[in-house]
Amino acid sequence: MVGLALMQHVGVALTSCPGQLKPVTCEFRVRIRCSSNVGVSRQQVLEKLDKELAKGDDRAALALVKDLQGKPDGLRCFGAARQVPQRLYTLDELRLNGIETLSLLSPVDTTLGSIERNLQIAAIVGGLAAWNAFAISPQQIFYISLGLLFLWTLDAVSFGGGIGGLVVDTIGHSFSQKYHNRVIQHEAGHFLIAYLVGILPRGYTISSLDALQKVGSLNIQAGTAFVDFEFQ
Repeated sequence: MVGLALMQHVGVALTSCPGQLKPVTCEFRVRIRCSSNVGVSRQQVLEKLDKELAKGDDRAALALVKDLQGKPDGLRCFGAARQVPQRLYTLDELRLNGIETLSLLSPVDTTLGSIERNLQIAAIVGGLAAWNAFAISPQQIFYISLGLLFLWTLDAVSFGGGIGGLVVDTIGHSFSQKYHNRVIQHEAGHFLIAYLVGILPRGYTISSLDALQKVGSLNIQAGTAFVDFEFQ
């Protein structure tokens, strides 16, 4: 709450007798109060919302946001977007408007594939170098290869390739800034669109390591979770 006091002097002319004016100075004090209650209330709503989401009570969090939607202390711009009715366009209509159909498809990302191939090449080169440096026998090479094959099979069967995906994705985020930025922009788009159309985002992950730390999953690279039971 902010209080501002303004002092104003006003001169008033009063007639005390015919033909004589006597100036009288009157003092008025005006106090203007500028309230920041709206900002404080919105901050309290956000803190309460975070607590409900942290407890895992998604229904209470969604009810809180819906009850305050459109009110001064509610989430700003939540559900403010107007959805355009869906319409299916033919290929001829798209070509007539100069729209390339290939641009509507999801872009193909070859970053992780390139990293995986480079890791395989590095493993082969490293194996040959170790063979020459340490004079490894063919029997030892067989046992090492068998052990690596067992680990790869264990990861594929037990974790759905999650450990391998975690390694490749972590390397991609660490050494490819382009890949890192693209993933962030992609998930930011999911987050923003859901928020504007009235679907409450619950959380997000931007890498396999982030997903492992937050939700304990090895099979997620990046994603955004929502609190909307009808949507899900």
